Amino acid sequence: MLVFLVSRLVAATLQGVGLDVVDLGLSTTPTVEIAVAMEKAGGGIILTASHNPIQWNALKLLNHEGEFISEAEGQEVLRIAEDEDFIFVDVKKLGAYSTDDTYLQKHIDHILSLSLVDVEAIKAANFRIVVDAVNSTGGVFVPALLEALGVLPINIKQLNCDPTGNFAHNPEPLPEHLREISKELNNGAYNLGIVVDPDVDRLALMCEDGSPFGEEYTLVAVADYVLKNTPGNTVSNLSSTAALRDVTLKVGGQYFASAVGEVNVVTMMKANNAIIGGEGNGGVIYPESHYGRDALVGIALFLTHLAKFGKTASVLRKSYPGYYISKNKIELTKDINVDNILSRIQTKYSKQPLSTIDGVRIEFDREWVHLRKSNTEPIIRIYSESETQTTATNLANKIISDIKEIISEPKM
Repeated sequence: MLVFLVSRLVAATLQGVGLDVVDLGLSTTPTVEIAVAMEKAGGGIILTASHNPIQWNALKLLNHEGEFISEAEGQEVLRIAEDEDFIFVDVKKLGAYSTDDTYLQKHIDHILSLSLVDVEAIKAANFRIVVDAVNSTGGVFVPALLEALGVLPINIKQLNCDPTGNFAHNPEPLPEHLREISKELNNGAYNLGIVVDPDVDRLALMCEDGSPFGEEYTLVAVADYVLKNTPGNTVSNLSSTAALRDVTLKVGGQYFASAVGEVNVVTMMKANNAIIGGEGNGGVIYPESHYGRDALVGIALFLTHLAKFGKTASVLRKSYPGYYISKNKIELTKDINVDNILSRIQTKYSKQPLSTIDGVRIEFDREWVHLRKSNTEPIIRIYSESETQTTATNLANKIISDIKEIISEPKM
């Protein structure tokens, strides 16, 4: 109800300034991105809470290419709103309003046309799959895609696929929120579990035994398949697993790390002609399709990869370099200068390889730690990675201890 209320308000406002509106109804973020290009529209707006709880419903803004607007463009939008720098048109010049419910099929047809999506291989594998779409639009789009890819309807077990918007569990697709699908996989003869977030731009996979494939490894596995068929460069953000770097270098490509944020990943992908990229939160960006995270594209490529691999998802997961990420945060009082703390950490570890394009990222041989400040609250996020969970956690704790030591120093 809330989304439809906001949708009517947004559409009417756009009409009021003379813009024509095409309403796609219940959709997904990547579907709207594709629709902007197909409609040759001036931009796009997605109404979604993304992976957040329902009260976070808001607007995602796209440019005329169907890509997220940049930070500078976002600031300009805010300025226009704050200054009320717009004019409502005369009633005789109001924009038109129309609906179009064909983009589910158009998105699926687009995916089926991708050169590396092999429907016959997927069909021959006769997969049995469990889907958890957290009662959002993925409950419509994912089963429809699976059937189009050749998965028999009787082989698709649907959990939380009624798109009511009443999330059955925390909508962020993390292992601690996915106990229901894990139990279903563990009790049944399934090949794979597929989990998407509410707006279907993040993809988390579950192995046949109910264990997480790992959202960090969604991109790694899909990139591995793409790279084996079309070698080239890759990009992920500074907080993503080094496993993508490893599989890229293995085939002679170059790996690049961007600042956190989809728009930053896309910018670096374009600059370095990357053939695939994304983020370690299960976001796959495949330029042959479009420059946006797309769980549906990720599903099609992963299923093709798994079908051709010919073994279980858990065996496929074990074929990749084993890394573990520890994700932590430290809350600070508002009077603490976060920039000063990051600067002090940078100085302390200045002899190590460093990146400062987004906070501070420090390399320790095959380990790393990334510190970023929140844009909205006095928090430093601390991600670390190593070849064991214990060492990743210990590395994070060492940096947290350093930060606390800096905070406790007497003020001059």
